[in-house]
Amino acid sequence: MIVVAAAPAADTVVTGVLGFLVVAGMGLALFFLLRSMNKQLRKVAPGPKWRQGGRAGRPGAPGGQDPGPGQGASAKP
Repeated sequence: MIVVAAAPAADTVVTGVLGFLVVAGMGLALFFLLRSMNKQLRKVAPGPKWRQGGRAGRPGAPGGQDPGPGQGASAKP
């Protein structure tokens, strides 16, 4: 005997083509928004020189430009 699936009841909510299209459209919009955001972030100027120089160029690091608290002219007696 072959059993054929019956149509869902009137009070049952079923996902359909419209729901799929809405979710797919949101995913597509998200893809293009993220691509645009990455393009804009690449245009932003790079960080300060001390970040690119490694440890020696960082303020507060040994050999850096900033003597830090308790050292140099900014120290209070």
